[in-house]
Amino acid sequence: MLRIIAATLAVSTATTPIMAQHQGHGSHQMQENPPAKSEPVDHSQMDHGQMDHGTGNAPPPTSGPVDQSGPPRAADAIWGAEAMRASRKALYDEHGDMKLFWFQGDRAEYRAREGDNGYLWDVQGYYGGDINKFWFKSEGEGSFGEPIEDAEILALYSRAIAPFFDLQAGIRQDLTGPTRTHAAVGIQGLVPYMFEVDAAVFLSDKGDLTARIEAEYDQRLTQRLILQPRAEINLSAQDIPELGVGAGINNLELGLRLRYEITPEFAPYIGVEQEWKLSDSRDFARAAGEDPSIINYVVGLRFWF
Repeated sequence: MLRIIAATLAVSTATTPIMAQHQGHGSHQMQENPPAKSEPVDHSQMDHGQMDHGTGNAPPPTSGPVDQSGPPRAADAIWGAEAMRASRKALYDEHGDMKLFWFQGDRAEYRAREGDNGYLWDVQGYYGGDINKFWFKSEGEGSFGEPIEDAEILALYSRAIAPFFDLQAGIRQDLTGPTRTHAAVGIQGLVPYMFEVDAAVFLSDKGDLTARIEAEYDQRLTQRLILQPRAEINLSAQDIPELGVGAGINNLELGLRLRYEITPEFAPYIGVEQEWKLSDSRDFARAAGEDPSIINYVVGLRFWF
């Protein structure tokens, strides 16, 4: 029994200094015994030739924040260009070389206006990869109870020339009136401040040179409610009387549409659009008994898949 009591007292005595040190945590008592400062290292006395600075096979450090602002292909300096070439090809094959099909009905609408009410469609889509695509587009409009006024279809080869712009070239075929086939060259993409632009120049098989510029902007009011201003300008290098087209800016359209995204792929909308025929196109319209200035109140659907 005496031996047990003696051993207990020895353990208690040995742990007392340690407990006393921990009782000072959170108070100024910890400053009484500050840790000793380490001696500075004299790097000039070190043999750097014997140090392993990395031979290109060691993995990069994983601790600390990751700097993602480095130059392109910076990994080549660590792993070597030959090793990274196979990795980049695998990444491109799996994530960047996929062929996709996309179709959008940008405008499919009923148009209420003075006189006969009408309709309009404006659809487009593509099939291809990141760089090269086949685009198809179609636009048309008319009045109920009458033949279609205007209709066209375009088939275009498209190649990316910038991160947000494609250069397009192909054929446009008019389907109504004095039918014409046009060579088409244009650009389509997203300019700064998120304006979508589609501009093209057309040369018909009759030698007529025309152009069209479309621009629209999606202003998100809420997560589902989007206001879209839209403008379209049509130009011609010469008068084309059989088509009712005058030289210069012959047509201008300004519209405002408010759509509600039930889902991102399905969004009904309402809006208003004003059309003006200008220059000689205005005179051609009046001679044909048409109003050169029309306001359309529209109800439509925007969809894509």
